[in-house]
Amino acid sequence: MTQPLGPVMLDVEGTRLRDEERQLISRAEVGGVLLFARNTPDVATTQRLIGQIRKCRPDILVAIDQEGGRVQRLKEGVTQIPSMATLGRQFAESPEAALTLTQDTGWLLGMEMAACGFDVTFAPVLDLDDDQSPAIGSRSFSPDPEVVTALAGAFIEGLHEAGMVAIGKHFPGHGGVRQDSHFDVAEDPRSLAELREHDLIPFARLAGKLDGIMPAHVIYSAFDDRPAGFSPSWLGMLREELGFKGTIFSDDLTMAAAHAAGSPRERAEAAWSAGCDMAVICNAPDAAREVVAACEGRQAQRIAKLRYARARPSLESLAAISRWRRTHVRLEALSESE
Repeated sequence: MTQPLGPVMLDVEGTRLRDEERQLISRAEVGGVLLFARNTPDVATTQRLIGQIRKCRPDILVAIDQEGGRVQRLKEGVTQIPSMATLGRQFAESPEAALTLTQDTGWLLGMEMAACGFDVTFAPVLDLDDDQSPAIGSRSFSPDPEVVTALAGAFIEGLHEAGMVAIGKHFPGHGGVRQDSHFDVAEDPRSLAELREHDLIPFARLAGKLDGIMPAHVIYSAFDDRPAGFSPSWLGMLREELGFKGTIFSDDLTMAAAHAAGSPRERAEAAWSAGCDMAVICNAPDAAREVVAACEGRQAQRIAKLRYARARPSLESLAAISRWRRTHVRLEALSESE
């Protein structure tokens, strides 16, 4: 039986663990560590840091935001992946070829991140680019929900081929919001019917394929006065109507749009009470310690299912695979042309 993990994902400061970080990671309440660009200047440094983390906690999840485009934390020593909008433009020119390339992209990303030591990369983005949201933009495949569904579905298939889980974000859709939830309270006044006909389509169609979903720190005021990640109504819909059975991650609880829920402890409690399995809290060490202390003894079964379960490839061995070589060349060329 899969052993449960704690419901907190936090970060670390640099490229080597400090003693206080080792002590915190060793707490059973911590189920994951999220690495940022400051932790991952190159592959060798990243692998060394992950080795230190796993020496403290062999079972812990190690995650990264590695979408491609402007959200690619680890750059040196891995393939440069273009934005998802670039793949969307490829789809407009040649749908079949774009679907193949997008599936290959998911596979390559999954294989490279597994080789580096990660269990989770927070991708793909299922938001629609309605040319309004500064937080989304080129991170989205397209403004068309059918195109997003098709391309994200191919990306998910590729990740799964590599043995990597797929985490869709940001439910029920961040693309129609002018505010950036990293820095401001974000509100979307559209009706539930409008969202069902547009933003919700990729989530509804792909819920059965996704291993994890991250809700948005956006208030959809026609439906609930709480951000989606703190809303039992939204997360209940995700479980009951959409039939999602995987892990629900909060978005980072230090983002400005999350502060309306109160103190760090109150934000985490609101996320768990709404239905999140894991509270993500980064770039605020004191807040992370407060949240860990608040959930002593709490664990979640779903989280442990996200561990990478295969023998990890090496980056050197990937270069011998024709699929990797072909995809690498294509993606690097697209990245340079952006």
